[in-house]
Amino acid sequence: MPPFPRPQEATVSLVKEPVDGACPHCAAEELRRYPVNSEGGWFLVVKCQNCLHSVTRERWHLLGSLQLLSDTI
Repeated sequence: MPPFPRPQEATVSLVKEPVDGACPHCAAEELRRYPVNSEGGWFLVVKCQNCLHSVTRERWHLLGSLQLLSDTI
């Protein structure tokens, strides 16, 4: 058996956490929180899933979901 078995899932998926509230741009109540990677690094964002307006954008860990020991100090 190889040390790293082949994944059983056909695709990679991301769970977008529902957030209470309405979009300030289109008033839809479809806000979700999830990580994104951009030219500035990793961010946790809250975006409207209807119009993709960014409600909040907070800097996240340097390597995304991988947390460095230095991040905890």
